Amino acid sequence: MKRSILAELLTFWKNWHFRLLLDLTAKMKFCLLWKSTGVSVTARPQDTTMYAVSADSKGLDTVVGLLAEVTLHPRLTDEEIEMTRMAVQFELEDLNMRPDPEPLLTEMIHEAAYRGNTVGLHRFCPIENIPKINQEVLHSYLRNYYTPDRMVLAGVGVEHEHLVECAKKYLLGAQPAWGSAGAVDVDRSVAQYTGGIVKLERDMSNVSLGPTPIPELTHIMVGLESCSFLEEDFIPFAVLNMMMGGGGSFSAGGPGKGMFSRLYLNVLNRHHWMYNATSYHHSYEDTGLLCIHASADPRQVREMVEIITKEFILMGGTVDTVELERAKTQLMSMLMMNLESRPVIFEDVGRQVLATQSRKLPQELCMLIRNVKPDDIRRVASKMLRGKPAVAALGDLTNLPTYEHIQVALSSRDGRLPRTYRLFR
Repeated sequence: MKRSILAELLTFWKNWHFRLLLDLTAKMKFCLLWKSTGVSVTARPQDTTMYAVSADSKGLDTVVGLLAEVTLHPRLTDEEIEMTRMAVQFELEDLNMRPDPEPLLTEMIHEAAYRGNTVGLHRFCPIENIPKINQEVLHSYLRNYYTPDRMVLAGVGVEHEHLVECAKKYLLGAQPAWGSAGAVDVDRSVAQYTGGIVKLERDMSNVSLGPTPIPELTHIMVGLESCSFLEEDFIPFAVLNMMMGGGGSFSAGGPGKGMFSRLYLNVLNRHHWMYNATSYHHSYEDTGLLCIHASADPRQVREMVEIITKEFILMGGTVDTVELERAKTQLMSMLMMNLESRPVIFEDVGRQVLATQSRKLPQELCMLIRNVKPDDIRRVASKMLRGKPAVAALGDLTNLPTYEHIQVALSSRDGRLPRTYRLFR
């Protein structure tokens, strides 16, 4: 049950915030004139919950008070919990019907990479756990994980001293709704990378939402262990991920969209039957995973997997100076563009302080990115290729190579799959 509480909790909060928005908005407008109001919950796949309010800076005292009330004193009534159960069941049904397989594939690749531990545990609530959601379970989770040492209060566009005063007023010594008993069952496990394969046979021929049919595709994701965001190699891995780039075969745009990245130049431009080839980098406090997601017609799955393994092998080869500089420039551009938004700034501040107890300024990050050399890319790629692969496969898997063959290809010089011969066809 513990492994699915986070997803249940997030889904639940989305619902009761809708109820609270009317009261919160009324209270805010009663206090003073607000430019904008809103309470939201966001989260990365496995790690962080965030409550955010955008309002006039003059109302900071009221805003912090509202955040403290929402965070520490949820009512968790039976009616709300029943609505939560319905919402969770709806999201599970929607997950199986949606044409975009990326959320499910991400879940599967983590399950394959970290078999039975930490970020490899199920993020989506199993159907059999839905009836178990109750106030006692939620309070137990909150008691264990909503502790002062796990919380960060961040603000942008406000005076630091004023924010500290508000924090002391509303958060220091506050009595939460779940009581003052200390945490008793905190999971402090360290991620253990295992590698492996997770397969899900599924008919993907009926996922079209409109009159124009979507071709039946098989989706493959292959990943290797990278590093955590606390390690020095995190920046080279981020540059490597940007250098690989990729996207859909029908993506529009120019260099700003990464059309000159390796997965576009070497894969999508050369193999017209590939519908998607995208690189992803998931990084956590104690581990990381760099993976490539590709999709194609089920009859060409074996060839598609070989193309992916070849691209992994090429990561540890020669790095062209022009492509490296392009990837570094694009990464810095995306970093600076995202930080033009105030909500992104305070999210960045909160996450960095929560994870590292400090914050690197954009100038520092850009300097680290500029210092990445071709040797750094080859070094981190070679280290990554020495590990076992993690594989997730969804769709018609008739022509999927065995895990052992994929492992052999990733340990070879050219990334080719072992040849197979059949006496009868």
